[in-house]
Amino acid sequence: MTYDPTNIFAKILNGDLPCHKVHEDDIALVMMDIFPQSKGHTLVVPKAASRNLLDANPADLSAVMPLVQRVAQAVKAATRADGLRVMQFNEAPAGQTVFHLHFHIIPIYEGVALGAHSGGKADDAELAALARDIASEL
Repeated sequence: MTYDPTNIFAKILNGDLPCHKVHEDDIALVMMDIFPQSKGHTLVVPKAASRNLLDANPADLSAVMPLVQRVAQAVKAATRADGLRVMQFNEAPAGQTVFHLHFHIIPIYEGVALGAHSGGKADDAELAALARDIASEL
C-alpha cells in the first residue's frame, strides 16, 4: 500500500482541518485525540509522509522518538496518570485507522478502564484545557 496524502492527519498538518494543538516543531505535530480512550490521550504525528512504521524513513523515526518520550513525560505530569500506554498501529488488521504514522500516548489511571477509541468525541473545551496543561509541561 502507498501513502495517501489526503488522509486526515495530512490535512491537519497542512492546516486544512483544525486540531487541539499541544506542540508543533519541524519534526511533528502533537495534538489531542478527539476520540480519547482516556483523559489526556495525546497523539504525536510526524510531519514526514509515511503510512506507518513499516515504510517510515529510519532517520525520521530517530528524530521523532525523543519527542514521543518528552510528550509521554509531559502527559504523565499534566494528567497525574498512574501509568502510560504508548501505542502505534501498522495496517488495518492491527487496528490502524488513519494511514499516516502516529503514536498514541494514553494515560492509564489505576482502577479506570480504557474507553473505546470510537466511543464518542470529547468535549472541545476539555481538550483545549488538556492541551494547554500538557504544553506547559513540555
